[in-house]
Amino acid sequence: MRNDVKVAVVIPAYKVVDHLKDVILSIPDDIHHIIVVDDNCPYSSGKEAEKLNRKNIIVIYHEQNQGVGGSVITGYKKALELGSEIVVKMDGDGQMDPKYIKNLILPLIQNEADYAKGNRFRNFKSLKAMPKIRLFGNSGLSFFIKASSGYWNIMDPTNGYTAIHKRALEKLNLEKISKRFYFEYC
Repeated sequence: MRNDVKVAVVIPAYKVVDHLKDVILSIPDDIHHIIVVDDNCPYSSGKEAEKLNRKNIIVIYHEQNQGVGGSVITGYKKALELGSEIVVKMDGDGQMDPKYIKNLILPLIQNEADYAKGNRFRNFKSLKAMPKIRLFGNSGLSFFIKASSGYWNIMDPTNGYTAIHKRALEKLNLEKISKRFYFEYC
C-alpha cells in the first residue's frame, strides 16, 4: 500500500465483543485510523477496543442503537473529518479477513474505481464456516439483488466488506441514507 494514501477502517461494533480484539489486531499496521463505532452494544464492544491501547484506534459511542448503517455513517463522517482518502468498512465478527484490505483498495488507489466490494464466496474455507442458514439466506438475497439490479457479474452483493474513496463519499448525502441493516446493498 502506498504510504501517502491515508486509509481508515470503520468497524460497526454491536455484540462482537468475542471477535473484535482479533479483528483489530489483524488489521495491517499501515492503516492510519481504526474507527470502532459501539452502537450502544449491551456487551460494551467499544471498551474491548479501547483496552487494546493502539494509538490509531478511535472509539465512538452511540447513545442509542442506530443499526449497522448508522454506525457506518458515523464512522464515514469521522474518517472524512480525519482526512482519510479511502475508507474500508469491515465487520467486527471476523467474517472479513483484513489481509485482503490491500487488494480491496488497490483499484481505488489506482483511480480505476471509487468503490470496491469484497467477495466471501471466493474462499471455500470461509463458506464452510458460515452457518448454513446464513449461507442460504445470503445466496437467496444475492439472487434477488442480482435479478432486480441486473448486475449478474457481482458475486457477493450482500457482502459488507467495502472500500470507498473520499471523492465518492463526499458526494453522498449521508443524512439521507438508511441507518438500518441493508443500506449498503441498495
